[in-house]
Amino acid sequence: MKEPVYRPVISAVRALFFVQGTRFTITGQEHVPAQGGAIMAINHTSYLDFMYAGLPAWPNRRYVRFMAKKSVFSHNVTGPLMRGMGHIPVDRHKGGEAFAAAIRALRAGEIVGVFPEATMSRSFELKEFKPGAVKMAQVAGVPVLPVTIWGGQRVWTKNLPKHMRPGSRIPVSITVGAPLEIARREDVNAANERLRAAMQVQLDAQQAAYPTLHGEDLRYVPARLGGLAPTPEQAHAADHHDMNRTRDEFTG
Repeated sequence: MKEPVYRPVISAVRALFFVQGTRFTITGQEHVPAQGGAIMAINHTSYLDFMYAGLPAWPNRRYVRFMAKKSVFSHNVTGPLMRGMGHIPVDRHKGGEAFAAAIRALRAGEIVGVFPEATMSRSFELKEFKPGAVKMAQVAGVPVLPVTIWGGQRVWTKNLPKHMRPGSRIPVSITVGAPLEIARREDVNAANERLRAAMQVQLDAQQAAYPTLHGEDLRYVPARLGGLAPTPEQAHAADHHDMNRTRDEFTG
C-alpha cells in the first residue's frame, strides 16, 4: 500500500531525531505483527508520543493509525497531515463514530494507536485507563500491544521547557510488551486493569534503567521517585481546570 503522506513524514521525523541526537532504546519490537490488525495502547507524557510509538512498527513497514482529538484535524497545518496519514479523529461528543472507524481499520489489518489515559499525564505516572482499547480489541478480535515510552517528557511536555534543539541527545526508551489477547467474553474492566498492570511493569523497568537526573531535570521525574513533577492528585486538579476551558490549544 502506497503512503504518499506517511512515508515522507516518517523520513522527516527520523531526520529530526537524528539532528536532535535522540538516544533511543527500543525493545520488544518483535511483538509488532508483520501483518494483521492490532491495537497499540500507549502511555502519554509527551507531545511527540505519536512519533515515538510508531518507531517499533517501522522495521516491518507498518503504519500506525492513531486516534486523536478532532481539533487536531481542524488545524490548518496538522489537519491535512493527519488525514493524509489515515489517522482517526475522535469527537468526544460522538465517540461512536471514532470507535466504528477504528474497528473498520482493525478489520482491514491496520495497527491502531490508542492513548488509554485520553490526556497527557502531568505527573508522568499512569492515569486511569479508558476502556476503549480493550473494547475495540474484543469487537475486532485483535491483540493489544502494551507500549510504554519514557524520557519523551524531557523533550516536550505540558507546561515545562522543551528541548527540541539540535544535539540535545536526550535518551528515550520505548518498550513493546507481549501481545495481550482479550477474550470475547472477558470482563472489560478486568481486561483494562490487566493492560494497565502490564504497562506499569514495563514502565517501572524503564524508569529504573533510565539515567539518574539531577537539579532542574527533576521536574521530569515523578514525585513517587523523588522528582519534582506534580503528584497524581495535583495533576488531576490541573486536568480538571483544562477540561473547563472554552477553547482548545489547537483552535486558539
